[in-house]
Formats: sequence, C-alpha cells, structure tokens
Amino acid sequence: MKLPRNVSGSDLLAALRRLGYEAVRKRGSHVRVTTQINGEHHEVIPLHSPIRVKTLSSILKSIARHHEMTVEELLNAIDL
Repeated sequence: MKLPRNVSGSDLLAALRRLGYEAVRKRGSHVRVTTQINGEHHEVIPLHSPIRVKTLSSILKSIARHHEMTVEELLNAIDL
C-alpha cells in the first residue's frame, strides 16, 4: 500500500472529521485534534502543504491503531 503524496494539513483535517475528530486548539502551523470515539485520542496535525510522507505515515498509524484498523482500512474510511 502506498500513501498519498499530496495530502495537505487542511485536507487531512477535513478527512479526520469523518472519524469524529474535532480541532481543539491551534498553535502556529499545527492543530491538535481530539476524538472521544473508542476512548479519548489526541493527534497533532501540521498545516503544511503537502505533509511529509514520514509524518503522514506516523499520524495515520497512530489513528489506525486507536480505531483498531489497518492503515489501508483507515485510508478507505476517510477517502484519502
């Protein structure tokens, strides 16, 4: 599975809203998002365009682990 290479921070934020994530604070070029689904989970999203692949991979792995799914299933669920 290959990660998308052209995902911006704002695109990722919009996609994560489908999983119940909401922006709770912003500091500089980073936004902290939180969800209460399956327990509380926080993640920091850089508002860069595009997000570096290594950073995107780390974010997606953390979210997938929280929601008990694979990264591929996560990408399909959020349409990235």
